[in-house]
Amino acid sequence: MKTSKPKTTSKPRKTSVANKTSKKKSVSSAKYVPSEDEIREKAREIYYERIARGEHGTPEDDWREAEALLKG
Repeated sequence: MKTSKPKTTSKPRKTSVANKTSKKKSVSSAKYVPSEDEIREKAREIYYERIARGEHGTPEDDWREAEALLKG
């Protein structure tokens, strides 16, 4: 004779975000092209960091570095 366990009613389990299925975003092969304002702002950050370290450089070098960093 089989003995069955009585069913207990419980609250539904909370699911975490990690368990939920999500749609994957498609990645395009096109590279990100930053705007001139974004490059300018990044070049300004690079400039201030360079000056704080006491290093020499030019605005053109800062601009090229900013472009390279933002484009990946």
